[in-house]
Amino acid sequence: MSMFGFFRRKPQPDGSADAAKERLSILLAHERTGRQGPDVLPIIQREIMEVILRHLKIGKDNVDIRIDRGDDFSTLEINIELPEAGGAKPKAASSAR
Repeated sequence: MSMFGFFRRKPQPDGSADAAKERLSILLAHERTGRQGPDVLPIIQREIMEVILRHLKIGKDNVDIRIDRGDDFSTLEINIELPEAGGAKPKAASSAR
């Protein structure tokens, strides 16, 4: 590997990032098809909330997830109110040994 290749490498996403990316892909595919069927948007909204609460020590009232549907596109908006610095630390990931 060249020296320039070392600096161009992108960090590998962790498991939760992959899961979030997959959920958003499902959301986009659903919106593009416009099929009539079960509405998966509330399910995705709930799963995103669960992931946020799993990784941050905050209450549900500190997270606001909105889905706005327009004629041409939909918008997913996530607002997270974080406590003061040092107030909410990320939950430690359990390591398998």
